Amino acid sequence: MNDFFTLSDGSQIPKIGFGTFNDAFADNKTSIIQAIECGYRFFDTASLYETERSLGNAVKESGIARNEVFIETKLWIDEMGAENARIAVEKSLKRLQTDYIDIYMIHWPRQSGADDEKWKELDIETWHAMEDMVKQGIVKKLGLSNFLPHHLKNILDNCTIRPVADQLELHPGHLQEAAVNCCKANGVLPMAWSPLSHGKDNDRAGAGMLAKLAEKYGKSIQQISLRFLIQKGIMPIPKASSAAHMRSNLEVFDFELTEDEVSILTSMPQTAWLGEHPDFAIPDRKSNPDN
Repeated sequence: MNDFFTLSDGSQIPKIGFGTFNDAFADNKTSIIQAIECGYRFFDTASLYETERSLGNAVKESGIARNEVFIETKLWIDEMGAENARIAVEKSLKRLQTDYIDIYMIHWPRQSGADDEKWKELDIETWHAMEDMVKQGIVKKLGLSNFLPHHLKNILDNCTIRPVADQLELHPGHLQEAAVNCCKANGVLPMAWSPLSHGKDNDRAGAGMLAKLAEKYGKSIQQISLRFLIQKGIMPIPKASSAAHMRSNLEVFDFELTEDEVSILTSMPQTAWLGEHPDFAIPDRKSNPDN
């Protein structure tokens, strides 16, 4: 993986990452070791996913040097607040078997949807605690997940260390351009979770165009989607449980969509949104309770 995005602090990260939000990875380091062997060097996890321990075991057993692997993890809504965040990062470090985290993120901006009147204060309190983690050296960079422009502005207006990335649901048919444009205007790299969501249903709007481009370039619909996001300046973080799919998702650097093709896919009708809006819907989940 020799193609990189440059973050606002001047550092570089691979243009494609590997997602571990999957029950198959919870107690299975083997699949993650396969991903390392396929060439992935950026791994996304979270306390919520219960895959931090598997990722830590996989990195350790793979024999690859820690500084060659980029680990991103997140604290969940029940881990927000200054003291909770300090406890959460220590638990994540222990599960990951590492003494530092490359990017540490706030996973969700609100604790209770539209009824949460104090979300701004809690986000800032949590962020300031995370800034202290950077100063301590246990976290290298800070980021956000599912933060829309008004959530992002709250952080930018009250931080001393700026976020380098914001992870959002992004794929053809659901590009959240207002959020992506806000990120780019403020030097925040947009990352895509569920970048292949649309590909699960060939009847969805725009599937015909994706299929046409796949035929033109001799690629899969999934590869067209990943290449599209990369050309939009968005880092996709796909999941894969087989080595064949892992390798396939990396084979997107030997072709380039035309400007018109990118425009057509950008203009696809809204489709395939998973329905989780950070201002109104809070996923009914709790963070990993273990130590």
